Amino acid sequence: MSDPAASMREHDAYDLIEEQFNAELDRSLGPAGPDSLLRYVAEMALAPGSVAVDVGCGEGEYAIELAGRFGFQVTGVDPVPRCVQAARLSAPPGCQVGFAVGTAGQLPLPGGSADLVWCRDVLCLVEDLDGAYREFRRVLKPGGRVLVYQMFTTSLLEPAEAAFLLPVMACSASAMRPDRTEAAIAAAGLAIDSCVVLGSEWGEYFQEHVPEHAGQLLHAARLLRDPDRYIARFGKQNYDIKLGDCLWHVYRMIGKLSGRVYLLSAPGLAPDAGQS
Repeated sequence: MSDPAASMREHDAYDLIEEQFNAELDRSLGPAGPDSLLRYVAEMALAPGSVAVDVGCGEGEYAIELAGRFGFQVTGVDPVPRCVQAARLSAPPGCQVGFAVGTAGQLPLPGGSADLVWCRDVLCLVEDLDGAYREFRRVLKPGGRVLVYQMFTTSLLEPAEAAFLLPVMACSASAMRPDRTEAAIAAAGLAIDSCVVLGSEWGEYFQEHVPEHAGQLLHAARLLRDPDRYIARFGKQNYDIKLGDCLWHVYRMIGKLSGRVYLLSAPGLAPDAGQS
């Protein structure tokens, strides 16, 4: 049994340092955000003119950045025609970037043509991870590189939480397991050069620097307290998606979800810095 007197002494001791503790917690840990992925690309020292593919490019933000910052020839691929059209319209004149409809499992590139496969926040949606990583391997030159960023579930995510969150966010439960991802990487013949476990870091960055993320905990609380209010106005499907989006951020902040960066390479001699 616990000792009530000892417990009171512990709380009394905590009261003496609580203000200092809170002040220390208010100090930022300097979290990195999504642009830190570009630093990993810079460290690869791929030459200008290298061929890159952005898998799941959305409206083209990072495909355009890879072309503009590093001088790569970039193909952005996305399964949603609307996104591909928007990406084409957003590409600045003279940028070495093109966009095409395609999927992670069927890239519109010839085999052995790419120096870099970039895939950000996509593979949690893909059921056939083996097929996706085989396709990455197919399009890579010998010594080519892969950068994958993805969110994963952790042991803290309760089964009931996963049962709601993953379907509403269109995520594959198996794809969000690190062991499943690493097995698919190995089966494709790719090597893991580095795995960076981000934990809550990007969540902290968004909380500190992106105003719309700062209110997601409050929004989740309101959605959960009075669901009928929001369902009546926006419909059940939209309510579920909004709640899932809010919980995604909250769960990352408290360790139920965790981001990872995988840096991979294909067999063969890596190109020397400054050579294609």
